Amino acid sequence: MRVEQIAVFLENKSGRLAEITRILAENDINIRALSVADTADFGILRLIVDKVDLAKEVLRAGGFTVGKTNVVAVEVPDRAGGLANVLKVVNEAGLNVEYMYAFVNKSGADAVLIFRFDEMDQAIAMLQEKGFVLLSGPQICSL
Repeated sequence: MRVEQIAVFLENKSGRLAEITRILAENDINIRALSVADTADFGILRLIVDKVDLAKEVLRAGGFTVGKTNVVAVEVPDRAGGLANVLKVVNEAGLNVEYMYAFVNKSGADAVLIFRFDEMDQAIAMLQEKGFVLLSGPQICSL
């Protein structure tokens, strides 16, 4: 099960992140998860939002470079070892994690791990085979 994520390239300068969140808010787009990775010159903002296509459209209209990619969302118990259990299985399967981030909706409930794998189809099949719960985009947005 794949989840659509948008990636926004932004200059590493003051106010750019605020501009993105303003544009999304003005268009009633809810951010459900995000990650920011940066270098000296630019950053990559990865977002899971409730209105993916609209977010792409309004951010591009605002002058941002936006792409859409697929990620895998794995739900695990929010306890010590939740991530380790997933990564053990991923490692044993010889899969490479390109990047990941996570969020918890409510402490003590379940955590959601967002992964980008080099072999997405293989990763999805393996995770499902091992009994991990994979979430869809609408499921993430309903948390």
